[in-house]
Amino acid sequence: MGKLDGKVALVSGSGRGIGRAIAEKLASDGAKVVVNDLDPDPAKETVAAVEAAGGAAVACAGSVTEEGFAERFVGTAVDAFGGLDIIVNNAGYTWDFVIQKMSDDQWDAILDVHLKAPFRILRAAQPIISAATKKERAAGIVVPCRKVVNISSIAGTGGNAGQVNYSSSKAGVIGLTKALSKEWGRYNVTVNAVAFGLIRTRLTEVPAGGDGKIDIQGRQLAVGVNPELLQSMEHGIPLGRAGTPADAAGAVYLLCIPESDYVSGQVVVCGGGFNA
Repeated sequence: MGKLDGKVALVSGSGRGIGRAIAEKLASDGAKVVVNDLDPDPAKETVAAVEAAGGAAVACAGSVTEEGFAERFVGTAVDAFGGLDIIVNNAGYTWDFVIQKMSDDQWDAILDVHLKAPFRILRAAQPIISAATKKERAAGIVVPCRKVVNISSIAGTGGNAGQVNYSSSKAGVIGLTKALSKEWGRYNVTVNAVAFGLIRTRLTEVPAGGDGKIDIQGRQLAVGVNPELLQSMEHGIPLGRAGTPADAAGAVYLLCIPESDYVSGQVVVCGGGFNA
């Protein structure tokens, strides 16, 4: 028996990196997972990994910023697994520049993926959660504690030079989290955020022999942190290292299990003590 047996989870951006680690972690404890990625192949790979480990998952590929995606994402959970219990808003990327060199397109793109997309997903989920709560109460069933975990960053709690768009969007996620925790408490839903520090993913690693770029809907965006700078950043972390996707997934998992049923409206920093 897993702590998440019978639960249905949405995890956006779960074809790779942190999102995949979150999906696999939740599934390993019994949750049925709807996996999302911008590209179909990584989403299918995560589904295959979950199923190979004995779990249940389905894919819902596509950009979280697309019109109608939120409804399709939520609908996939209901159609495939009959309900919705956990929402993890994880999808995102960075597109950095100092403010005087940042275009409106850069600003809009980052706020759309990190803040507008979670808003839309949560808005689409509200009728499903509200109807389930009413049905459970009418039947005399104890309403289960459902969970929302939004992903923020220490850039959102303290700012980061060269990332006015990303820092603003991640600060907005904290506001969204705190407001929604007050709105959805009546449904017995906890709403929390995890703010990540330095986590090693494809966005921080410069690929060997690669050009350090990823394709995001036709945009070639630079990724990767200079190895010497990365090492310097790690020296500033009290635990002495950057986090791993498994570390990040563990922090999210804590806010999805029954032990956190009375924790809501909070921001948990997963940063190795960096901002302690």
